[in-house]
Amino acid sequence: MNVARLLARAVALAAFAVASQGALAQSFPAKPVRIIVPFPPGGGADALIRIMQPSLTKMWAQPIIIENKAGASGHIGADFVAAADADGYTLLMSSTASLTEKNVASFAPVTLVSASPYVVVVNPKVPARSVKELVEYAKKNPGKLAFGSSGPGAASHLAAELFKSLAGVDMLHVPYKGTGQAVTDLLAGQIDLMFAPAQSVMPHVQAGKLRALAVTSAKRYSIIPDLPTVAEAGVPGYEAVGWFGLLVPAKTPAAIVEKLSADANKALGEPEVKQQMMILGAEPSGDTPAQFARFIHEDQAKWSKLMRERGIVAE
Repeated sequence: MNVARLLARAVALAAFAVASQGALAQSFPAKPVRIIVPFPPGGGADALIRIMQPSLTKMWAQPIIIENKAGASGHIGADFVAAADADGYTLLMSSTASLTEKNVASFAPVTLVSASPYVVVVNPKVPARSVKELVEYAKKNPGKLAFGSSGPGAASHLAAELFKSLAGVDMLHVPYKGTGQAVTDLLAGQIDLMFAPAQSVMPHVQAGKLRALAVTSAKRYSIIPDLPTVAEAGVPGYEAVGWFGLLVPAKTPAAIVEKLSADANKALGEPEVKQQMMILGAEPSGDTPAQFARFIHEDQAKWSKLMRERGIVAE
């Protein structure tokens, strides 16, 4: 076969592949879709995907099965999705903790669901009504304050470690399998404080069961404007943002990934979904797979540096 025929055949095959992917995307989904939440019920990832579920169910005319596969800071659920068929029917509702430099290549980013500041909350028994008072108390009582997280390497853990580093305080880390379990113990007074997603703790703050001190973003959060930032409240230079987003196995066809992204973004743009998320303190995001990939890369670079400096090893 001469060069001209080889080129013609290659072009024909490429065109066929593109057409096949397009047809596949148009008919997707043709059966139930599973979304794996790698944390127990009650956490930020679980709350947000359940808000999106009715909209996606209506859009796809297929059942959406949400499964909680908790453990190892989100890596049990992440490993399950990475090993699933790359056909778009198994998604991961990820967070900062679920992805590391070791496993990020196993996934194709779909869309960023929400990237919002965390809230510094304390049990009312803690004698601190501001970040400044919290730092003063922690310095007077080194190692006494216990903070909970959804696991080693989770945003709720790293946000607190960054706080410890910049404020020069010593606090005890108590890891859990998920944010929901940590919040339960925070409410019971088994731990003293958390750096937690707003959607997990603000209902308890509004009910008077927890005390909110600050948000972790560089600027005040529009959804909770009365709360100061950690930086302006006494720890200059502090900034941390937690995120949640959808991913699929790495080899999922590009056309399917694009359709999943477009549909998820459409759901995030619906007024009812936006309202429910913002009531919980989470601002809807939404972006393209390429934009989400860049976001993940930049986020990992920041936290990987902190983990190396403080000797933190994700599970």
